[in-house]
Amino acid sequence: MKQIVIKKNDANQRIDKYLKKLLCRAPSSMIYKMFRKKDIKINGKRVSENYILKENDILDMFLYEDKFLEYTQEKDIYHLKREFKVLYEDENILIVNKPAGLLVHEDIHESVNTLSNQVLSYLSEKGELDLSRENSFMPGPVHRLDRNTSGIVIFGKTMAALQDLNEMMKKRHHIEKTYLTICKGSLTKHQELVGYVKKVEGESRVRFVKKDTPGALVMKTIINPVKANNRYSLIEVKLVTGRMHQIRIHLSSIDHPIIGDRKYGDFNLNKEIKNRFGLNHQLLHAYKIKFVDPFGSLNYLKDKEIICDVSQTFKQIEKTLF
Repeated sequence: MKQIVIKKNDANQRIDKYLKKLLCRAPSSMIYKMFRKKDIKINGKRVSENYILKENDILDMFLYEDKFLEYTQEKDIYHLKREFKVLYEDENILIVNKPAGLLVHEDIHESVNTLSNQVLSYLSEKGELDLSRENSFMPGPVHRLDRNTSGIVIFGKTMAALQDLNEMMKKRHHIEKTYLTICKGSLTKHQELVGYVKKVEGESRVRFVKKDTPGALVMKTIINPVKANNRYSLIEVKLVTGRMHQIRIHLSSIDHPIIGDRKYGDFNLNKEIKNRFGLNHQLLHAYKIKFVDPFGSLNYLKDKEIICDVSQTFKQIEKTLF
């Protein structure tokens, strides 16, 4: 029998979700079979899979030690060079500036040097993350940016903060996110765009579709021009929804694609921009967040605003084009 004491960062979640993280190499069917066979107990009593764990609960699993080791995965913290900048940090959250070119999460091409792993390395070096003190919890990001989009990414450092941040992101209107970009053509008026997209099967892209298309997802984007000339516009963009590549495809759909955007942009313009500035990706920066209506463990952040300056490359391009 394997016995585990539930720690603070593992509390306040369903027991089946906890076990799926803890026994990450075990099939879900095996975990639910353990519930049916009464092989899982809390404080000596049988519980169902939707039981909410509490701090200091004693979890008993009728699982031999060799099987427990087989189904769990040893966690690694890589010691990585820090490429991000810390914008704000307290005991619950960490807000960083991600440079263009760095993945938030691993993919098939890169599994080690990611923003998430760099943050774990940073917290470990500070003495704030000790894997021996955790059963299943790991600090993590609550949203992501494309590899070549720079700017603000928020990390939850505790389970309570992660849960509250995820709920705020899901409900919208609690955290306001604002981006800066330079797009093709002259945009001089405030606009509120509404459109529909659908993910392209098997590809890392979406396509613009009609409202009645099966599987269509609504997206809402607010555009505020900052400066413009005959060829280019520097604009501030706010997301109401959070669809994949939303800003990029929404601007492209109104014939104002982001400069450098190789998926949704203007090929000839991109070639010109690359020749002039060496830019080979979309010029998009997540530059501001505001905690409009935070709740739970993060209600103390109400009205807090974090601003993240654009890169030197962005500044150089803006200065030259305008």
